[in-house]
Amino acid sequence: MFYAVRRGRQPGVFLTWNECRAQVDRFPAARFKKFPTEEEAWAFVRKSSSPDGSEGKKSQLGQESQGRANKRLREPSEDDGAQPGEPCAKLGRQDAGAAPCVSRDTFSYMGESVVVYTDGCCSSNGRRRARAGIGVYWGPGHPLNVGIRLPGRQTNQRAEIHAACKALEQAKAQHISKLVLYTDSMFTINGITNWVQGWKKNGWKTSSGKDVINKEDFVQLERLAQGMDIQWMHVPGHSGFRGNEEADRLAREGARQPED
Repeated sequence: MFYAVRRGRQPGVFLTWNECRAQVDRFPAARFKKFPTEEEAWAFVRKSSSPDGSEGKKSQLGQESQGRANKRLREPSEDDGAQPGEPCAKLGRQDAGAAPCVSRDTFSYMGESVVVYTDGCCSSNGRRRARAGIGVYWGPGHPLNVGIRLPGRQTNQRAEIHAACKALEQAKAQHISKLVLYTDSMFTINGITNWVQGWKKNGWKTSSGKDVINKEDFVQLERLAQGMDIQWMHVPGHSGFRGNEEADRLAREGARQPED
């Protein structure tokens, strides 16, 4: 099951009731619901409220928390009503030669941020015949979904980093400045959010004095991340999130392609 939080500490879709409850427990007028599919859950999250800020009985989520400390939240049921998301306005016009503009209503949202899943893979990682690919998944049938062969050194870690790079490149081409990026690579997340600053201060040396192997990759990722509001989210690989599974599938397709 997928737990959708439209109004809570962190709107989004979660795999367990405990994760969902942490976002809505004692949160005023929380809105959340359980769905059998990830697509339905995201549609619920990005559904717009009515102009007066209310949502009406038919679109109310299964549970509300009004800050009552003594009220125990129950897990939402599947039959609580929900309506599909409303279409959003189109993105601005693209610069000459840039990728075609994609309508905003084709994306999934967490609050005001667009959601994307990335993944990298490498068969025979660390061996002579290694083949690496990157996958970026924006949603079912989305025109920006891509699976391509990783250029250069073929490793799993490089594939994970460059999958994130590709997502940021695509986001910037669509004038998206707020992004929630899901990846199953804690190496990528820790590198861009924590380790890079220390490496730079240390002349791109590790704490043991060795050269940072993925320096060029993280330099590119950091450059692309500049000027963007990015939430780096970890999702366990092969854990049931369709977004992660689809990004993995695209990465594997990319790894089968010939190298440029």
